[in-house]
Amino acid sequence: MSPVTDSEEHKALRSAVSTLGTRYGREYLTKVVADGGYPDELWSEAAKLGYLGVNLPEEYGGGGGGIAELSIVLEELGAAGCPLLMMVVSPAICGTVIARFGTDDQKQQWLPGLADGTRTMAFGITEPDAGSNSHRITTTARRDGNGTDWVLTGRKVFISGVDIADATLIVGRAEDARTGKLKPCLFIVPREAAGFERRQIDMELHGAEKQFELTLDDVRLPADALVGDEDAGLLQLFAGLNPERIMTAAFAIGMGRYALSRAVAYARERTVWKEPIGAHQAIAHPLAQAHIDLELARLMMQKAAFLYDSGDDAGAGEAANMAKYAAAEACVKAVDQSVHTLGGNGLTGEFGLASLITASRVARIAPVSREMILNYVSHQTLGLPKSY
Repeated sequence: MSPVTDSEEHKALRSAVSTLGTRYGREYLTKVVADGGYPDELWSEAAKLGYLGVNLPEEYGGGGGGIAELSIVLEELGAAGCPLLMMVVSPAICGTVIARFGTDDQKQQWLPGLADGTRTMAFGITEPDAGSNSHRITTTARRDGNGTDWVLTGRKVFISGVDIADATLIVGRAEDARTGKLKPCLFIVPREAAGFERRQIDMELHGAEKQFELTLDDVRLPADALVGDEDAGLLQLFAGLNPERIMTAAFAIGMGRYALSRAVAYARERTVWKEPIGAHQAIAHPLAQAHIDLELARLMMQKAAFLYDSGDDAGAGEAANMAKYAAAEACVKAVDQSVHTLGGNGLTGEFGLASLITASRVARIAPVSREMILNYVSHQTLGLPKSY
């Protein structure tokens, strides 16, 4: 499969997901958020049609595809105005990590449910004092006296969907018996585990998926809560972070496409003088530029997904960062220009674009800031010295 153009299978997937998304649309998601609910109907139907688990192994009920297919699903739902943020977390990060590194029991326990949408998993890496520096994570995991159980202590912040997730994949650090240094490890923490507390964060950004601060106060877990090899935590961590960046790009591109489609439809019809406003280059050219930027970002996203699904983790790391950066910038510009095209109408509830001004910035900030991506490219790609 070429990462540059869609295969016939990918075209068919896009079309089918677009049809599903159009049936629900922006109004559905807006009502769900206003009611304080969660898009259960869309989530369930997308799962039933095989879209949520399209990247997971067939032997566990998935579609046997990869992040390339899953990113198409999220992008097309976003372009229809109803993206599912938990797709980034549950099947993309957690499902990928468990499928690649989990034990047979963990795969059997989690992957079928993640694939058919009946179970969801959140992902906890960000901490109040660590920010984008994952090497400063202070959540620690220690073995108890008899060496079988794990005990986790620490805090996490801005963790999506913990209230609806059956468990959270927590990134902690455990002491290396040989060196004494702390190394990253991943643990499955059930939602109702003793000592696992959550506090909802009051956000100006209104979405169906709520944000939480987590406290882990001596959370005791069995030995089999550890995912994968205790000594390969960093590899396993980035095996989840690369899909997260690719899926964030898909989220941003979908949102940008949705906003642009509303602006183009408006510019075709809105007439102030003789011709519709879309005939004026001051309106048309910025919209055309926004379209070009979104298309370019998608190309890099497709390249990143192709590299990741091909097993090139190093190449995918660079491309996924670039894709996330490009998509976020393109999304913000597309939303801004779309709102501006509608003028005062762009700020009304009727057209539903104003809320995207806030939402579009998420991709610039999370899961890693654009500045940290520029650091990555300047250091890793260009070979420039570090300032930290």
